[in-house]
Amino acid sequence: MFHFTVMKIHEFQAKRLLADYGVQVPEGRVVRTAAEAFDVAARFGGTVAVKAQIHAGGRGKGGGIKIAKTPEEAEKYAAALLGSQLITPQTGPEGREVRVLLVEKGLNIKREFYLGIVIDRSVGKPVVMASSEGGVEIEEVAKRSPEKILKEHIDPAVGFQPYQIRKLAFGLGLNPRQVSTLMVKLYQAFEDLDCSLAEINPLVETQEGDVLALDAKINFDDNALFRHQAVAELRDFSEEEPLEIRASRFGLNYIKLDGNVGCMVNGAGLAMATMDIIKLAGGNPANFLDVGGGASVEQVKNAFKILVADPNVKAVLINIFGGIMRCDTVAEGVVKAVQDVGVALPVVVRLEGTNVERGKEILSSSRMNFIVADGMGDAAKKVVAAAG
Repeated sequence: MFHFTVMKIHEFQAKRLLADYGVQVPEGRVVRTAAEAFDVAARFGGTVAVKAQIHAGGRGKGGGIKIAKTPEEAEKYAAALLGSQLITPQTGPEGREVRVLLVEKGLNIKREFYLGIVIDRSVGKPVVMASSEGGVEIEEVAKRSPEKILKEHIDPAVGFQPYQIRKLAFGLGLNPRQVSTLMVKLYQAFEDLDCSLAEINPLVETQEGDVLALDAKINFDDNALFRHQAVAELRDFSEEEPLEIRASRFGLNYIKLDGNVGCMVNGAGLAMATMDIIKLAGGNPANFLDVGGGASVEQVKNAFKILVADPNVKAVLINIFGGIMRCDTVAEGVVKAVQDVGVALPVVVRLEGTNVERGKEILSSSRMNFIVADGMGDAAKKVVAAAG
């Protein structure tokens, strides 16, 4: 079964990978104590940046990046950041705990740019995006000034062509000689490592004429991690939701949300539709959970256990269309899970498709208090009502 999720890494890890490919990055050191921050700043001399390392953007807006002019300032900022809950536009109100910092040598910055590569699924090709609006979220640039985003689609059969690099460089107002090697190396890393995103924001030009990756973000397609053991080992479990980690060990696609209706569905499209119809009925989904098309009884059982392990869940909706996934398999897994866990929550079940009658028989003969729904609309209304 394929997962439609990504693995994220920290900025300092992304920069190490890019540096291995020949992309120029600022000199920096990872620290985990305030005393280490003092030592690194003293060794560098002059101005340094003290940067919180969490899996979320907008760290500067949240106060997670501090400019220190002395080692004493670096130590003070490090002491304040380490162990704090950093709240950014991407973390949500709960924030993320800062466990590690990156201390980097200051640069004489002249200009800032954006450079990134993603997969454009509408054409099935990587697209290199560049903008003179560096240091700003690219989504904001797209809303405010879409004409400032330059795009070049890359045909994987022929690779990143020199004329495309020249177009992007001239569009940014840079000499192609300054950035051609960096762009080629960034694309090489993106392709070699099976990335879903490789982003440098900002890409900076210094007063000395150098072009460096001042910040970097790389995400990986987790379907390809079996080919990249060294990359897989960069995963920081402390940055992920415990229930999401647990789900990944059973081959389940699970994303925790902030609602109170637990959802178990087979198929990403049906899962999205289920969350929409719950919202339409006046409720809020507590998760995205796709058990896939070929889940076993054991996987269904574990999926259900993960659902109810979320303390925010007040009712559960099981919405299964039996194509490859048989309804009786789902019913068996759910019954076993309820027996094992002893769930007291209301459970609404909507089954349709292969072996649906057998599935309903298994639920009714279990003598458990399942709420059987007739159609998605009925299921959504019943589960929202049950969740209160």
